[in-house]
Amino acid sequence: MTTRLVQTRAELRGALANRDGEIGVVMTMGALHDGHRELIRVARRRCAVIVVTVFLNPLQFAPGEDLSRYPKTLETDVELCAAEDVDLVFAPSVVEVYPLGDQPQVRVQAGPLGEILEGDSRPGHFDGVLTVVAKLLHLTGPDVAYFGQKDAQQLLLIRRMCQDLDFPVEVVAVPTVRDPDGLALSSRNTYLTAADRDAALTLSGALHAGRSVAGHGPAAVLAAAHEVLGGEKSVGLDYLALVDPVHLRPVPEDYAGEALLAVAARVGSTRLIDNVMVTFGAAA
Repeated sequence: MTTRLVQTRAELRGALANRDGEIGVVMTMGALHDGHRELIRVARRRCAVIVVTVFLNPLQFAPGEDLSRYPKTLETDVELCAAEDVDLVFAPSVVEVYPLGDQPQVRVQAGPLGEILEGDSRPGHFDGVLTVVAKLLHLTGPDVAYFGQKDAQQLLLIRRMCQDLDFPVEVVAVPTVRDPDGLALSSRNTYLTAADRDAALTLSGALHAGRSVAGHGPAAVLAAAHEVLGGEKSVGLDYLALVDPVHLRPVPEDYAGEALLAVAARVGSTRLIDNVMVTFGAAA
């Protein structure tokens, strides 16, 4: 099978015309890695047609963030997609996605769930994410959309948008893919120096340390994670939070069930995020 690169709405419509079977979409900003490869592979197990979108969305970057230096590797992205038997790579220009300008007057608002954690650190970020995801869902018309668990808050908000606004698509979460040393895969990992990368392992180490003491309760989980993070002075902590996975509210000490332990930190010039699920109560 030949992977086809399309870059306009018209090309996309033509390429999807008369396709049989379920369509699965994997949305990316490019700079594809093995985490994206796993999303594609999970999609391929179910869907007859796989569309990978490659679009660096300016709407979700604030002034001073890394939009201008974000890695752009379309040729190698298409090669990775071809190796995974992707049917279509949709890589539109900014003008193609936002024909009336890249500051559209009508946008999707993330609401209260988009104003905490990542949303508190990056105001307006999730409005930009949901706006482009909505547009790409309309353009690609998938039956199933696949997103990584590493971006847990984003995943929650996309699911909520699809439910609240009646998008006819199933949203499937794919577990975080990690390097053997535990570092969660991210396109931004390419920014890390060797020393930064060693320091970045503190994030996954802290999450593991927290989860390992779940039997002692939420306060112990946070204390253990903070202890690991505090041992690496080159890591600038943005937030460490232990929240319920539906409303993202801090969990009380008597909490039972699954909770999300999430961290965001700056390592050198690079901001990284990671998370794990922690189970409290009889099932812990």
